[in-house]
Amino acid sequence: MNTTPPIASIVGVGLIGGSIGMALREGGWRVIGVESDPVRAERALELGVVDEIGDHSQCDLAVVATPVRSIPEAVQRSLDAGAVVVTDVGGVKAPVAAAISDPRFVPGHPMAGSEQDGVDGASPDLFRGARWVLTPSPTTADENLKYVRDVVTGFGAQVMVMAPDRHDSLVAVVSHVPHLTAATLMRLADGRATEHRALLRLAAGGFRDMTRVAAGHPAIWPDICAENSVAIVDVLDELVSELSGLREVVSDGDQAQLLAHLTAARTARRNLPTTAPIPEDVSEIRIPVRDQQGEIAAIATLASDLDVNIYDLEIAHSSEGPRGVVVILVDTAMSERIVGGLMAVGYRPSARPLD
Repeated sequence: MNTTPPIASIVGVGLIGGSIGMALREGGWRVIGVESDPVRAERALELGVVDEIGDHSQCDLAVVATPVRSIPEAVQRSLDAGAVVVTDVGGVKAPVAAAISDPRFVPGHPMAGSEQDGVDGASPDLFRGARWVLTPSPTTADENLKYVRDVVTGFGAQVMVMAPDRHDSLVAVVSHVPHLTAATLMRLADGRATEHRALLRLAAGGFRDMTRVAAGHPAIWPDICAENSVAIVDVLDELVSELSGLREVVSDGDQAQLLAHLTAARTARRNLPTTAPIPEDVSEIRIPVRDQQGEIAAIATLASDLDVNIYDLEIAHSSEGPRGVVVILVDTAMSERIVGGLMAVGYRPSARPLD
């Protein structure tokens, strides 16, 4: 019986890379840190983030957690060194997915963070309950997509799969522009505080909640905004237009329109998804597929497009020809939607509630 632990390399042991290292070590992995900053490397060892500091090398999984613009080079170095599977954690996906064409590469982005900077803020629980987006390219092998999915769900994350460009347009709305907005509101309050010193002391929970993300490390944002500028500018234009319209409503004293605006926002906020359902509310969807590259990515991407969360996924290969069955678990209330979507694109799925 082979008891040798799997080996991972973490390229960049900051907050995210360090948290991944801790989570992997808790799962029984041996973790090698690849870090150019000797101070950060030493601190990672002291905190137990990694087992050792080394260089790009052969490993079962390499995770690239460097600044966005340096990700393609670091991914390629890990691939060249013989990593079996490579993923990254960058907040912009289309550029790196376009730059790397290798079946071993699975682009990814954990939607998690902390106000704490660097490796000292690392925690193995950082990803518990968080969304982790995987954005396979056309060359990504299905078995590698599933491998990375299984690893990150082991951290307690909920995985979504979508196309890289769709990811970038969506995170501009839910991550990038909210961060810029929070930073701007914080600057506005800070500027007024020079005249009204009591202002910031009056800052209540709502203001603190809305501006919390402005406490995040600013150094990552210039690269993110440069790499995803088109999508970010589009959303900023929409935000400016919406605020201008709201300004007119307030200026005109249109209380009915203001109430409608706030009520719609309240309803949308309450409808944000929370946690996975209990097992009795889950259905199993079995999907016969051809045993070929891209089937898992296509099914998982379709589920994301239909707003159907996949709670578990596996593939059974047939020993009698090039066919197999993909099995997914989804909320029973969404089973009809995903079955219909699959049938519309040529699949023949079957569904049954879990016992």
